[in-house]
Amino acid sequence: MLELTDIEAGYGRTRVLHGVTVPAGKVVAVLGHNGAGKTTLLRLAIGLIKPTKGRVLFDGEDITSLAPNRRVARGMAYVPQGQQSFGQLTTLENLQLVADGRRNGKALIDAQLARFPALEQFATRKAGLLSGGQRQQLAIARALITQPRLLILDEPTEGIQPTIVAEIEQTIMQLAEEGMHVLLVEQHIGFALQAAERYVVLASGFVTQTGVGGMAATSTVRAAMAI
Repeated sequence: MLELTDIEAGYGRTRVLHGVTVPAGKVVAVLGHNGAGKTTLLRLAIGLIKPTKGRVLFDGEDITSLAPNRRVARGMAYVPQGQQSFGQLTTLENLQLVADGRRNGKALIDAQLARFPALEQFATRKAGLLSGGQRQQLAIARALITQPRLLILDEPTEGIQPTIVAEIEQTIMQLAEEGMHVLLVEQHIGFALQAAERYVVLASGFVTQTGVGGMAATSTVRAAMAI
């Protein structure tokens, strides 16, 4: 669904990505150490950064020049790092902000509350008082209310308590089974490869390895990353 071809990009005169190609796949994992260019790649995929070279294809259409809102309208959603939400609003109000104006907005909210039971339990609690894991679940739920076909996730389990990490990982696997395409940056290599159809390893903005996902690839990837 999403394919990035020969991408070069950066910030000002600083080039971060050097000829990066990411193949299309149901779930594609982008792996690498801090500073490898993973977040820059995801920001470019959703349109927050423009490439200086290369193309972004979505469903075979060249969307390289499209603004982020037009990419969202085509079925893309982005969950950045940091469990982002409106802290002074309640859990439910955070969801309503996205659902307002959408057909069946209440049903969309109800579907995400059913997917994430903790959010239903704390529907009236201000988002700023939720745990980090619950805020991450809220961020994912907000993205899913837009009914995307492609979900872009940047470190969705970073800094989160283990019990909720397992819930989030299960959610990602379930979304893939339901037909969602996922572009995933994830620090837990084992899970990322278990979930992924394809993977790409970045180092200093260059692709150093690509391959087919699955647990069998774990040792190869760890060796490539010298973990």
